[in-house]
Amino acid sequence: MKQRVIFIVGPTAVGKTEAAYLLAKKIKGEIISCDSMQVYRSMDIITSKPKKLLQKNIPHHMLGVVSPQKPYDVSQYRKEAVIKAKQILKNGRVPIFAGGTGLYVSILIDGIFEAKAQNEGIRSRLYKEAEESGSAYLYEKLKKVDPQAAGKIHLHDTKRIVRALEVCEVTGEPISKLQGQRKGLSSDYEIKIFALDMDRDTLYQRIDARVDKMFASGLVKEVKNLLKLRLSRTAACAIGIRELKGYFSGKYDIEEARGLIKKNSRNYAKRQLTWFRKDKRIQWIKIKNKQTPQDIARKIWNALS
Repeated sequence: MKQRVIFIVGPTAVGKTEAAYLLAKKIKGEIISCDSMQVYRSMDIITSKPKKLLQKNIPHHMLGVVSPQKPYDVSQYRKEAVIKAKQILKNGRVPIFAGGTGLYVSILIDGIFEAKAQNEGIRSRLYKEAEESGSAYLYEKLKKVDPQAAGKIHLHDTKRIVRALEVCEVTGEPISKLQGQRKGLSSDYEIKIFALDMDRDTLYQRIDARVDKMFASGLVKEVKNLLKLRLSRTAACAIGIRELKGYFSGKYDIEEARGLIKKNSRNYAKRQLTWFRKDKRIQWIKIKNKQTPQDIARKIWNALS
């Protein structure tokens, strides 16, 4: 029998951290973060990293592994996360990937296209076109040369649009064709994917409450310190950076910044749900009123059993 690797995914603030922690206690698991922002150091509040007590009781991996000043991409994450998963399995424990970054989940399970198809000049030109004409303009170009890839990329996901166009120009082949050669964890292990979801109004209330808690925990100070650094392009995309930067520059007051973070977090949750609903392998766990994290962990454990 193949060894088992578990994924607990879903929108921000739905309760993935707590469910993964409680499940790990039940099945002798260790948690690997599957969040593109939690990999950065000094970004604890803004990325809602698991509490230190949880990390002390159950081993957590891929948290704060890189400086927010350094470039860090999906390929680097995959390489390091797969090594962690294999180490956990070797030690007789179960890897539990927990997070809401759909692209990270995808490349872990299905693999990644890693051909050396890079050209800094082409990439810079494409980013300049995006700045001048908008990501939708580049998206239309991608639809013409690789409609299959375009169908899997959001029209505002500039980074992935640029990458797809860059690969096509460098290799002369659509990235969707080259990605067919990928190999991921699903080739060697039994993969179980659980997505948490709840009533939309309840989820939005949880998101708003989380943002308020972030402010009470020192979000403004953390972001102010981050903005003293030369943040990498990816780290600078964390929700809260741009919104508080506007407050610091005097464009609006702190309450408007708070409102923007809530709004953008809710929009992000919508995009996460849209991404995960495309994957028919996922088992959905609908969280009902008054269900606790223990109830959710028990549901997942029963499904595994």
